[in-house]
Amino acid sequence: MIPATFDYVAPASLEEALATLAEHGDDAKVIAGGQSLLPVLRMRLNTPEVLVDLSRVPGLAGITDAGDHLRVGAMTTYQQLLDDPSVAEHAGVLVKAVTTVADPQIRHRGTLGGALAHADPAGDVGAPVLALDATMVIGGPGGAERRVPATEFFVDLFETAVGEGEVLVAIEIPKHTGWGSAYEKFVRVAHQWAIVGVAVTARAEGGTIAEARVALTNMGSTPVRAHDVERALLGVAATAENLRDICARVGEGTQPPSDLNGDADYRRHLAGVLTRRAVLSAVGAGA
Repeated sequence: MIPATFDYVAPASLEEALATLAEHGDDAKVIAGGQSLLPVLRMRLNTPEVLVDLSRVPGLAGITDAGDHLRVGAMTTYQQLLDDPSVAEHAGVLVKAVTTVADPQIRHRGTLGGALAHADPAGDVGAPVLALDATMVIGGPGGAERRVPATEFFVDLFETAVGEGEVLVAIEIPKHTGWGSAYEKFVRVAHQWAIVGVAVTARAEGGTIAEARVALTNMGSTPVRAHDVERALLGVAATAENLRDICARVGEGTQPPSDLNGDADYRRHLAGVLTRRAVLSAVGAGA
């Protein structure tokens, strides 16, 4: 299909981009890598009058070591994440999730910030940023920045805390040196959208789980942190038998979709199985 007619603006600075968004309000749409937005435009599920391309705005791409955390520019591509050893060292679950995304062509175009701002609950990067306890940096008029915890960033289906006239500019990820991580994903065909996905970061001491974060993909209208399961895991010896009942509860209180890929109860069962696998993998990996 062919998108509806729109005006195209490629600002040369963040200030110019924000001014364009402020001028056009709801009639404008930001495009990053375009891998999520372009299919939506072709199907005319979204028909903006103005498309604001951030690809020429300096300072929005790249990965910076900021001491106790990594600052990842919103326009950083999936491939750049895979190529940077600091991401694998300090935010391994993000690398593991990104390797499951689509194909090399899309990974060279798609951006972390674009995917997060698109906020598709079946997307693979939302759960990892939750499991990493990341912070979203949102830019506004006059160079103002505000920081939103990942747990507060995803508001509803395709809706985030980015307000009108604002842009997601970076993701700040605390370093998780010495933590293990895993991303388990169930799909019908390799590299497609997750039917269910689970991101886990964990730290073990002597075979016992000392800290853990668990987040779910496609188990509701947004990515979900499983706080109750995280608390239940603390102090538990990481064996399959010990984890079975705890992880089986991960789907409680979630509202996954029911469709041709499986009903809600099936997805809750999958989430439990994948969570147990991910926790065991994360604790066993140690990196």
